[in-house]
Amino acid sequence: MSIFLLLYFLVAKIEVKAEELYASVTNRDVKEKSISVNSLRSIFSMHKKTWSDGAKIRVFVLPDDDLLHQRFSKEKLNVFPYQLRSTWDRLIFSGTGQGAIQVNSNEEMLARVANTPGAIGYLWTADINENVNVLEIE
Repeated sequence: MSIFLLLYFLVAKIEVKAEELYASVTNRDVKEKSISVNSLRSIFSMHKKTWSDGAKIRVFVLPDDDLLHQRFSKEKLNVFPYQLRSTWDRLIFSGTGQGAIQVNSNEEMLARVANTPGAIGYLWTADINENVNVLEIE
């Protein structure tokens, strides 16, 4: 009986949802508490540029080869990191927009989102603290 119980807990632990491992986070002054997947995708592709109150959105991302960036891109945005990079490059090279602001670590992501008005990014759940808001994805 104890073997079955052990197997149950192992399987339950493996089935932890992606939402529990990482989350989209915003600066504390951002009024939105939840957002649709389409709006999130629009923000990270740099098409949606302002929050509902008119504040400018500042997008922060980790490097393309970072595990969290890869998971966030694929699981939340349904795009590969190279597709995001291609979208940003097109905006930059055509002169019609800017790309996301790249940070080099989770610590820098937390600091930049916490200290930049209108900022959005993503963090491992273990790295989230009271200096940022967790954005619920609908």
